[in-house]
Amino acid sequence: MANVERKLYLGGRLKRLRYDLNLSQTKMAEDLGVSASYLNHLERNQRPVTAQVLLRLASAYDLDLRNFTAESEPSGEADLVEIFADPLFKDLKLPRREISDLVASSPVAAEAITRLYRAYAERRKRDAVEARRPEDDLDQSPADWVRDQIQAHHNFFPELDDLGERLFEALGGDPHTLEQAATRRLETQYGINIRLMPAQVMMMYQRRFDPHRRRLMISETLGASSRRFAVLYQLAWSEHVADIKAISERVKAPDLASERLYKIALINYLAAATLMPYARFLETAEQNAYDMELLRAPYRVSYEQAAQRLTTLSRPGSRGVPFFLMRIDSAGNVSKRFSAGSFPFSRYGGACPRWNIHQAFQTPGRIMPQVIETPGGQRYFTFSRTLNRGLRPYADGAWSEQAVGLGCELKHAGRLIYARGLDLANPNAVETGPMCRLCERPNCRERAAPPAVKALQVDEWIKGVTAFPF
Repeated sequence: MANVERKLYLGGRLKRLRYDLNLSQTKMAEDLGVSASYLNHLERNQRPVTAQVLLRLASAYDLDLRNFTAESEPSGEADLVEIFADPLFKDLKLPRREISDLVASSPVAAEAITRLYRAYAERRKRDAVEARRPEDDLDQSPADWVRDQIQAHHNFFPELDDLGERLFEALGGDPHTLEQAATRRLETQYGINIRLMPAQVMMMYQRRFDPHRRRLMISETLGASSRRFAVLYQLAWSEHVADIKAISERVKAPDLASERLYKIALINYLAAATLMPYARFLETAEQNAYDMELLRAPYRVSYEQAAQRLTTLSRPGSRGVPFFLMRIDSAGNVSKRFSAGSFPFSRYGGACPRWNIHQAFQTPGRIMPQVIETPGGQRYFTFSRTLNRGLRPYADGAWSEQAVGLGCELKHAGRLIYARGLDLANPNAVETGPMCRLCERPNCRERAAPPAVKALQVDEWIKGVTAFPF
């Protein structure tokens, strides 16, 4: 029982309770067995609340008197103190007493001020986020810069696709003998020898070119598809170094590291375009309804190589399904993002925990389809699976598995074998968002961080489905 020997002036709480219960002063007065004028005096703090009134309140409205008579207001006053500490109100020099009086005498008005300020704060944060451009980000890394350049092209470089198709034909036009033909071309035209080297010699390197000895060294720990890619990477650079440099120079990289990373990305693209020439690869994909195993087998490439190539099929008049791709590790860190379409990737951070790319680690090697829906109402069909990363010495210690998620707008899902049997007209879509700091979807059980552009509405008396209510 509350200590009723002291005088309790609880007018604001009485008034707020009455408003919350949607009661008139007359009706509450009847419930408490007092006159309406007496209740009016209590609400205006002209009379203290007696022990008898408290007991009647507890009986009539099932109140916890310890909470109702607590020294501090559960919410309201603390919120207003924080609000009026904003530099916007600095010149007012508002005393704490007046804030307390406002909460006590006009709790609904105090709540209105709180809501209005929260809306203002959210708008201010949103304006700051929207106004922030990549070029203004002082922390932008070379990798971020390169990612922005690739996405600006929607991961489509038609010049490189054309060069890749021509090089594929020059090497005989047969995917099964492509590696041998590329090896001979490197040796005969560029004097470059290829050596498979022990892991103890290569140490942390998977591939290393020695320009003085004209030797390409490849670690014997690499799988067959990775070895083939390493050979085609070297040939792509040797054949088309001038073309790569010309494309790179157009974008004027901010520093040497960004320039080199961008060139590497372009060479990787050209190597993939040679291993999986555009027209032929697209035809194979369409004939097999984008079945990844049937798609990668003729070209002797890995799942990841085929998946990434799918995000580049944007040739006018001969487009594939506009896929997006994300690669993550088991901790959710993103190491690749590509998109031929318009998927709302988070610029920073990982993927929404509700996307089943995270559950792929529980079923290694199995493809997991899912329909997801963004906060804007867009729906995407996705399928995810883990990757086989090849050999790794035990001495290297524990290492993280990786998973790749591919997806497209739901309207394209009918072209994919993985969507067969699903009711695409009425799919069971899982609501997702960007990374938690940018997601504004309320009441998400998986939320791990508060949204950056929303003001939190924390109440120590309430426990919801998330620790960050807004």
